[in-house]
Amino acid sequence: MTFLLAAASHSANPNPLMVIPFALLLLCIAMGPMLAPKFWEHHYAKVAVGLGLVTAGYYWFGLHNGVALAHAAQEYVSFIALVGSLYVISGGINIRVKGEATPGVNVLFLLIGAVLANLIGTTGASMLMIRPWIRMNRYRITGFHIVFFIFIVSNCGGCLTPIGDPPLFIGFLRGVPFWWTLTHCWQAWLLVVGALLAVFFVIDRKNFARAPKEVQEFETRHEEWHFRGLWNLALIGVVLIGVFVDQELRLGPITLSAVIMIGAAVVSYFTTHRDVHEANDFNFHPVQEVAWLFVGIFLTMLPALDLLKGGEGIALHTPMQFYIASGTLSAFLDNAPTYLTFLAAEMGAHHLDVGNPAHVAEFVVKDGPFLLAVSLGAVFFGAGSYIGNGPNFMVKAIAEKSKVHTPGFIGYIIGYSLPILVPVLLIVGWLVLR
Repeated sequence: MTFLLAAASHSANPNPLMVIPFALLLLCIAMGPMLAPKFWEHHYAKVAVGLGLVTAGYYWFGLHNGVALAHAAQEYVSFIALVGSLYVISGGINIRVKGEATPGVNVLFLLIGAVLANLIGTTGASMLMIRPWIRMNRYRITGFHIVFFIFIVSNCGGCLTPIGDPPLFIGFLRGVPFWWTLTHCWQAWLLVVGALLAVFFVIDRKNFARAPKEVQEFETRHEEWHFRGLWNLALIGVVLIGVFVDQELRLGPITLSAVIMIGAAVVSYFTTHRDVHEANDFNFHPVQEVAWLFVGIFLTMLPALDLLKGGEGIALHTPMQFYIASGTLSAFLDNAPTYLTFLAAEMGAHHLDVGNPAHVAEFVVKDGPFLLAVSLGAVFFGAGSYIGNGPNFMVKAIAEKSKVHTPGFIGYIIGYSLPILVPVLLIVGWLVLR
């Protein structure tokens, strides 16, 4: 550490070795739940915060760069305020389903989830809809029902707004216009969601044909839907208003926007009846895990971002190359830091600073195809494995708790990602980015 501090004192740029905590944290996030699940479950917060403090100490005492730490703190608070508030509010809405869904109803349900993911985030939509999804298919549900839910609702559906998926919200915080994603990503969204729904319909139709006759003829004629807590939709509207509040209105790292979002979540939590939370099996563990892990992510990624600002970039030259590269890493690492790393690399190659909103605005205008490639790669390929995006493991855990068989880590990739998801994403990427 002495060597690193000494090296830093002679340069405004961080020592390249300080990328190690970032790489270690991403490796732990990817492999910890598989290789040491009990250790990771009890100590992930210590690992994330510990590695983050190594970087924070380096920036404070070595680089004397408190500005970078303050900026990271502000982005972190805004990020967690959005993700956490949408999670809490969606937990106050309960959907109960009676009856067995036909393949057509299932397709409509997934399409609604894909749209909803852009309004309450992929995490919120996943937590709101996974239990009704399991109930409405309870007589014939198999692993592919869970996998396609992860593909569409937990990932690919959320690429139309910055609210939809964490990478896009980080881009918004950096200066990407809010409506840019909708105006530039809608074609890819239609193609990917449409293709996945078509494949799902074919598989689900075969599954439905094998169901007992009484399920096909009786249960499907007696579908009943019950909704509780729908008034929370108004609080989601409050959160959306908060997104558009000027990020410069703040007290320290806490912006007025974050205060509005947190306030809406607090109102939702304390005014939602307990039996609604119990019906949803609501608890704070998923959002706590996200909060602790992103403390480490936002801190440890500082050196990587600063080094990429230097203009060296990476050995990629076309939008399609960025799409595949950012997508491949997003499938096995957290897609939010992957998005920001590739964005910083491409902007650095053009001598632009990802931390400067004016530079980001210039990049959006001049190099939009590269931003589109990184955005689509991070969001779409987050469905490539259980560790590509936060909701994936949450959905798997809820399904297993409901006694639904889900494929293992390797089975998910070999049985579904490689033969179904990847070909769809490569074809759509070629059509959109060529």
